[in-house]
Amino acid sequence: MSQENIKRSIVKTVSWRVLGTLDTVIISYLITGTLALALSIGGVELISKMVLYFFHERTWNNIKWGK
Repeated sequence: MSQENIKRSIVKTVSWRVLGTLDTVIISYLITGTLALALSIGGVELISKMVLYFFHERTWNNIKWGK
């Protein structure tokens, strides 16, 4: 089985985070009732989790277990 290329990992990372961030913004708005605060939380979460997911994905591509 071949390793996933880096461009595919980046596209998967971005698409997943957009979906996840929309979820976070909605939940944050429901909890805080403030759209500006919800968008701020979503913005920070978007960047931090995208970076974490990318490295998580690339690390798992190098693990032979389960392949």
